[in-house]
Amino acid sequence: MNRADVAARLRAAGCVAADDEAACLFAGAHDAATLERWLRRRVDGEPLAWIVGWTTFCGARLHVAPGVYVPRPQTEALARRAARVLPRSGVAVDLCTGTGAVAAHLVHAVPDASVVGVDIDARAVRCARGNGVHALVSDLAAAVHAPGAVDVVTAVAPYVPTHALALLPVDVRDHEPTVALDGGADGLDVVRRVVDEAARLLRPGGWLLVEVGGDQVDTLTPDLAMRGYVHVTGWRNAEGDLRGIAARMDG
Repeated sequence: MNRADVAARLRAAGCVAADDEAACLFAGAHDAATLERWLRRRVDGEPLAWIVGWTTFCGARLHVAPGVYVPRPQTEALARRAARVLPRSGVAVDLCTGTGAVAAHLVHAVPDASVVGVDIDARAVRCARGNGVHALVSDLAAAVHAPGAVDVVTAVAPYVPTHALALLPVDVRDHEPTVALDGGADGLDVVRRVVDEAARLLRPGGWLLVEVGGDQVDTLTPDLAMRGYVHVTGWRNAEGDLRGIAARMDG
């Protein structure tokens, strides 16, 4: 079986980047039996990163363990924005860290900073540690004891409204962990908790950056104002879709 055959099977299964994925499978599989097994898993919808064991994020290769949420390219904008506002020798906390993608980028971009990743899933924390992140198992920031001492809090919390889960791509819906996707009725149940816990951690002038979508910036802005955040801004992708919110703690 050659690479063109693999790409054709991936394309028939609905993979958009069939040629790139075929190249990735070919590069990682050491024999024909492994390639066939991996190909069948991908055709069944399993994330490519789980199969080959890695993905790229902000130009770096990250280990991705099976069952752990796969970091998206769209999240790179959040990571880069966070790196720009994290001071040298500053402190950052990455909630819902998953593989540790955002935290790992902060470690690389601001090497003198102290960066902690936190996730409720022990598998994710093991994965983040494998990616060089100091990571803790915790329900959001419960295990972080640094009130008023943090410069940047980031989070890619679940923000898909429960009713919209059925609209996700089949491979995402059937394979990736629901706990990393389901954000409740309006998608902001966990995000609101992030807003509250970040308000406890951030120093005056510190920054919160969270990934959201749709019209959630309008929904979340009153919550941010009540918790003392100012200068709330959203950023969008090239297509004009909302991808995240940055807010500064007043003071």
